[in-house]
Amino acid sequence: MEYAIDVRGLSKSFQGNEVVKGINLRVKKGELFALLGPNGAGKTTTINMLTTLLKADGGTAVVAGYDVENQAGDVRKRISLTGQFAALDEGLTGLQNLEMVAKLSGCPSRDARSISEDSIRSFGLWEAKDRTVGHYSGGMRRRLDIAASIVTQPELIFLDEPTTGLDPQSRIQVWEVVRMLLGIGTTVVLTTQYLEEADQLADRIAVIDQGRIIAEGTPTQLKASIGGKTLSIQLSEPVELERITELLVDSPLEVYQDDNSLVYKMAVQEAKLANETVHRLLSNDIPVEYFTLGEPSLDEVFLTLTHSKTKEAAS
Repeated sequence: MEYAIDVRGLSKSFQGNEVVKGINLRVKKGELFALLGPNGAGKTTTINMLTTLLKADGGTAVVAGYDVENQAGDVRKRISLTGQFAALDEGLTGLQNLEMVAKLSGCPSRDARSISEDSIRSFGLWEAKDRTVGHYSGGMRRRLDIAASIVTQPELIFLDEPTTGLDPQSRIQVWEVVRMLLGIGTTVVLTTQYLEEADQLADRIAVIDQGRIIAEGTPTQLKASIGGKTLSIQLSEPVELERITELLVDSPLEVYQDDNSLVYKMAVQEAKLANETVHRLLSNDIPVEYFTLGEPSLDEVFLTLTHSKTKEAAS
């Protein structure tokens, strides 16, 4: 099989601190591959190496059929990178921004206009094409930024947290744009802080933590890897996490606290274990208000995987 990205043993250190530790990954042509990880895990460093912005210390990376170190120019001609912040000229109109990018990329002036018009129409911005970007909403800017990234029809586009700071409506609009890219055969590599986003869009996901790939697979496979169900326990008053884990110290469950400080979650293999867990907490005067047993979310997978690796590193 021919891969859009083929990485072997990629590593990078800064001032003696190894940030990326010999990772391996392959991205198939035409798929959306999501790279997830906590802050400082090595996501951005990895993306910067794959897009030729940063030289690796070790390993190899072939992107769009070319070696990133020895054929960087060929790689750049075939990829595009959209960062967390829109790289647009706010004094120009939306259409003028696209025309400028097309011309800078070597597109003949006679073609730049028609290509830009087709692109801005495809991204649902035709009515705003003659409006200066300074008057665009956040979602419109992000769509235009992605349009600018693909105006030269790259084989592969890197989207580094493309919906950061956007409201839910704008995030959904960007999702629609990403699905459009996939529909025309573009390979997409996505980093995101929104686990729901990866769940909605990704064909495959790799979780990176402390510079290593700790899990990889489809969203369904990753959910299955942490257990059959998720036990969610809602308390009526706060209880320290240490108290909960102390009571469950001989249990195989990994316990973590939700964004809501009154909610604790854990992956369980069977309903019997969930019942035993709730009974133990109630028997020790933990104020359980109610509990549910359901399918795990990608957020829960992420928290379980990274929490487990943090515990291993500390032991």
